[in-house]
Amino acid sequence: MGCFKGVVAVGYINEAIDEGNPLRTLETLLLPTANISDVDPAHAQHYQDVLYHAKSQKLGDSESVSKVLWLDEIQQAVDDANVDEDRAKQWVTLVVDVNQCLEGKKSSDILSVLKSSTSNANDIIPECADKYYDALVKAKELKSERVSSDGSWLKLNLHKKYDYYYNTDSKESSWVTPESCLYKESWLTGKEIEAFWKGYKQRKEYMHRRQTFIDNTDSIVKIQSWFRMATARKSYLSRLQYFRDHNNEIVKIQSLLRANKARDDYKTLVGSENPPLTVIRKFVYLLDQSDLDFQEELEVARLREEVVTKIRANQQLEKDLNLMDIKIGLLVKNRITLEDVISHSKKLNKKKGGEMEILNNTDNQGIKSLSKERRKTLETYQQLFYLLQTNPLYLAKLIFQMPQNKSTKFMDTVIFTLYNYASNQREEYLLLKLFKTALEEEIKSKVDQVQDIVTGNPTVIKMVVSFNRGARGQNTLRQLLAPVVKEIIDDKSLIINTNPVEVYKAWVNQLETQTGEASKLPYDVTTEQALTYPEVKNKLEASIENLRRVTDKVLNSIISSLDLLPYGLRYIAKVLKNSIHEKFPDATEDELLKIVGNLLYYRYMNPAIVAPDGFDIIDMTAGGQINSDQRRNLGSVAKVLQHAASNKLFEGENEHLSSMNNYLSETYQEFRKYFKEACNVPEPEEKFNMDKYTDLVTVSKPVIYISIEEIISTHSLLLEHQDAIAPEKNDLLSELLGSLGEVPTVESFLGEGAVDPNDPNKANTLSQLSKTEISLVLTSKYDIEDGEAIDSRSLMIKTKKLIIDVIRNQPGNTLTEILETPATAQQEVDHATDMVSRAMIDSRTPEEMKHSQSMIEDAQLPLEQKKRKIQRNLRTLEQTGHVSSENKYQDILNEIAKDIRNQRIYRKLRKAELAKLQQTLNALNKKAAFYEEQINYYDTYIKTCLDNLKRKNTRRSIKLDGKGEPKGAKRAKPVKYTAAKLHEKGVLLDIDDLQTNQFKNVTFDIIATEDVGIFDVRSKFLGVEMEKVQLNIQDLLQMQYEGVAVMKMFDKVKVNVNLLIYLLNKKFYGK
Repeated sequence: MGCFKGVVAVGYINEAIDEGNPLRTLETLLLPTANISDVDPAHAQHYQDVLYHAKSQKLGDSESVSKVLWLDEIQQAVDDANVDEDRAKQWVTLVVDVNQCLEGKKSSDILSVLKSSTSNANDIIPECADKYYDALVKAKELKSERVSSDGSWLKLNLHKKYDYYYNTDSKESSWVTPESCLYKESWLTGKEIEAFWKGYKQRKEYMHRRQTFIDNTDSIVKIQSWFRMATARKSYLSRLQYFRDHNNEIVKIQSLLRANKARDDYKTLVGSENPPLTVIRKFVYLLDQSDLDFQEELEVARLREEVVTKIRANQQLEKDLNLMDIKIGLLVKNRITLEDVISHSKKLNKKKGGEMEILNNTDNQGIKSLSKERRKTLETYQQLFYLLQTNPLYLAKLIFQMPQNKSTKFMDTVIFTLYNYASNQREEYLLLKLFKTALEEEIKSKVDQVQDIVTGNPTVIKMVVSFNRGARGQNTLRQLLAPVVKEIIDDKSLIINTNPVEVYKAWVNQLETQTGEASKLPYDVTTEQALTYPEVKNKLEASIENLRRVTDKVLNSIISSLDLLPYGLRYIAKVLKNSIHEKFPDATEDELLKIVGNLLYYRYMNPAIVAPDGFDIIDMTAGGQINSDQRRNLGSVAKVLQHAASNKLFEGENEHLSSMNNYLSETYQEFRKYFKEACNVPEPEEKFNMDKYTDLVTVSKPVIYISIEEIISTHSLLLEHQDAIAPEKNDLLSELLGSLGEVPTVESFLGEGAVDPNDPNKANTLSQLSKTEISLVLTSKYDIEDGEAIDSRSLMIKTKKLIIDVIRNQPGNTLTEILETPATAQQEVDHATDMVSRAMIDSRTPEEMKHSQSMIEDAQLPLEQKKRKIQRNLRTLEQTGHVSSENKYQDILNEIAKDIRNQRIYRKLRKAELAKLQQTLNALNKKAAFYEEQINYYDTYIKTCLDNLKRKNTRRSIKLDGKGEPKGAKRAKPVKYTAAKLHEKGVLLDIDDLQTNQFKNVTFDIIATEDVGIFDVRSKFLGVEMEKVQLNIQDLLQMQYEGVAVMKMFDKVKVNVNLLIYLLNKKFYGK
C-alpha cells in the first residue's frame, strides 16, 4: 500500500513539473507519501527549473523506457538544487566581502577575506597578499570609471542554465529575474577576483621551476642529448628495418616518384612559355628517327600512292561503266551493234585486270632521264607544284579565271591530284586552306546577296561537297545515314505517299481490284477534289504519321552524330558563315545558319538520302535497284528535312501538309543548334598542328602522283592566265614559269622514240600515253642547298640541329654557359661516338628522306667547332630579330621544345594516318570489287545477247575474244556507192568545191576491216583513188548520242550521221 502511495505522489510531482508552477511543485514535493528530504520552501523556483530540465533530458533520451521522473531522480534533482544554492551563497559572500574590503581600503583584511570565501584556501599564497590587493584595487578602479550609473543587483550564472540574483542593499536573493533589475557593474565579479590570485600562483610556480633549470643547465643538456641520441638511434633502426621489410613497395614508390618527376618535366616542356634547357635536354632524344619511323614513313608513302592510284582507277572505271550503260541502252533500242558493246566490254576487262599504268621512268629520254637539262626541268615542275600546293591564292584565282565547265573538270582532276585527295594530314590541311581562300574570293567577288549562296551553284561549295563525298568522306556518310536508310528500305510495310491525287487513284484501283467492277468514281481529280473523300484523308494522315516517325529517326541519327561529320566540311561551314557575315554584317543569325544548313544538309546529306544507291550509302548487288515505293519514302523524308533545315513551312500546293508545320518549326530549332555547333571547330593550324616550319622538320618530302596530261594542262592554264594570277614580274610563280618556257608536248615528256613516228595511230597512242602517271617529289625553291643563300628560317633549322647535338653531350643550365665553357676530352669522345651512330642510321635512310649535304657535313664537325658555328649563326639570327642574347637565346630553345612536341604529335598523327589509309584502301577495294561484279554482270548480259544474235543472224559470225571470224566464215563484201547515189539516199549532203552534177564521177568504197566496228572508206574521182579514211561505229554512235547530226569526211564531204549509221547497219549487220 505504501508503494502505491509513492507512485501516486510521483504522478502528482510530474504533473506539477509539467504545469510549470513552482508553488504547486513545492506542494507535491512536501507530500508525506513522496518522502522527499531536504526540501526548502525558499528554493521552490529553483526546484521547478532543475526538475523540468531533468525531465526534458529524459524525454529526449531515445533509450529511456520511462518518460516520468521517479522518486530517486526527483531526490537527486532536489539535492542538486540545494548544492546550487550553497554555491551561489558562497559566491555572494566572496564578491561582497572582497568588494567591501576594497571600498573600505582594508588591505590587511584581503588575505583573510579570500581564504574564508574560497573553496580551496590552499591556493591562496600569503606572500602575495599585497600584490593581490594592489591588482584588485586597480581593476576595480578601472571598472568603476566605465560605469555611469550603478545598481544593487549581482548576477551569477550556474551551469550555463540557471541565473542567481542577489541584492546587496536588501540582502534579497532570487532565482527569477527581479523587476527593475539594475546590476552593480562597478563591483568585481567572482571570476575576475579568482583570476588574479590564480594567475599569481601559477607565475610563482613557473619562476621557481625556471630557476631550477638555470641552476642545472649542464645536467639538463646531457640528459637531452642522451635522450635525443637514443630516440634517433631507435627511430633509425626501426626505419631501416621497415625499409627492409617493404623493399618491393619502396622500389615501386621510387619508380612512381621518378615517373612523376618526368611527367612534371614534360608538363614544363609542353606548358611553360620558356622551358629551361635542363628540361629540354631530357627530351631531345624524341627527335631521333628510329627504324620504325622510317618503316612507317615508307608504309605511309606506299599506301598513299596506292590509295591515290585506286581512286583514279575507280573513277575511270566508273566513267567506263556509265558509258557501258549508255551503249547497252542503245543496244536495247537497236541503235548500236553488239560488236561495239563487246569491244567496250573488252576495254573494261582490261582495266579490271589491273592494267592502269603508273610509270615513273618512261625511258632514258623522258623527263626523268639522267641529263642535266631534263633534271632541271623536273626539279622546276616539282618546285612549281610545291608552290601551287602551299600557296592557295594562285589556284584560287585560277579557278575563277576559267569558264565554270572547264574549272569543274580542272578541280576534279588536277586539284585533287595535287593534294593526293587529302590522303594525309598535311595535304588535308593545305586543301582546306585552298578551299578557304577560294571561298572567300568567290564570296567577295561573285556574291551580291545573302541568298545567292542558296539559289546559285557556287563553284567552291560544289568542290567541297564533291570532295567530302569522295573516297575519304564516303565512309562518314555511310556511318551517318546507312542504318536509318536501310531500315526505311527494309520496311516493306512502310508506304508514304503525301500526294492526294496519287493516294486517290491508288484507292480507286484497289476498289476495282477488290470488286471486279469498274468504279463510278471519276479517275482524274484535282488535289482539292481528292481531299473531299474521307478514305483519302485517312490514308494521307496515316502517311503523314509514318513520315513524322521515320523522319524523327533520320533526324536523330544526324543530330547525334555531329562528331562523325568530316572536320573539313565543318570548317568550310564556319568559313562560309564568317565570310557571309563579314560581307553582310546586317544578316541575322538565322539567315547565316540557313546558309550553313544549305551546305551541310541540302548539298551534302540530302542527295544521299534521296538516292543512297548512287552515293554508296547502302550495298547494292549487281543488277539490284531500289523500287519506286522505297524511292518515294526516302524522297518524302528528304523533303521534310529540307523544309525543316531551311525553316520553310508547307504552303500553297503543299497546303494539305500544313498539319506538319509545327513539327517543321520544332525540327528547325534542332537543326539550328546542330548547324551552330557544327561551326564550332578549331582552325586547321590547331587541328593538324601545322605551321610554316612543318615541311622543314618533317622526315619525308611530299610526293604527288600526276599524269603527263594533267601537268601539261596545268602548265598551259597558268601561262594562259598568268597576268591575272601573278601580275608581278618578280613573283615566284612567274619566275618558275619563265624557267619552264613553253608548254611541252606529250612526246617531249616521254622522250624521242617513245612513239613510232610511222605509226598510223600515233595520235591515239600519244593520247593514251598522256595518261601515264609520274611521281613528283615536291620541294621548295628555297630549300637549303650548297652554294645558295641561306634564309633566316633555314639558318634557324640548321642552328637548332647543331644545338641539339651539343646539349646532348655537354651539361649546363643555359645555352650561353654551354657555348662559353670549353668541352672536355671525354665530351668530345662521347660526341664523336654519337655522330658515328647517326651516320649508321643515315646510311639506312631512304633517299627521299635524307637531309641536305650541308647538314650532313655539319653533323661531322667536332664539338668545339659546332659551338663556334652556333655562335656565328646566333649572331646572324639576332640581327634578323629571331633571337636575343638578352634572354640567353631562349627563343631558339623554345623552338626546339616546339619541335619535340610536334614530333610526338606527328608520330601519333602518322599512326592515325596509317590506320585511315588502310581503312580507305579497304573501302576502295570493296568499291572496285563492286565494279568488277558489275562488269561480270554486263559480260553475262552481252553473252546472252550474242547467243540470241547467233540464232537469229547467220550473215556474220562474231567472236567474243575479238580475234576475228572463225575459219571458213564469210566476211561482208565491200559496198560501193557513187556520191550521187549517196546524195539521193540523203547520206551525203555536200562536197566542197564540187557541183552536184559532178557527184556521179565520185565513188566511195566502204570496206569492213578485221576489227569489229571499224570501216575503211576510200574515195575515187574518175576511177583514180584520192583519199582513205577510217570510220569507227562507236564514234558515230557517240555523235548520235550527243546530238551531232552532220559530220565531215576527208575534210570536205558532209554526211548525215544518222543515215550513215543506218546504211552501215543495213549493209554489214543485216538490220
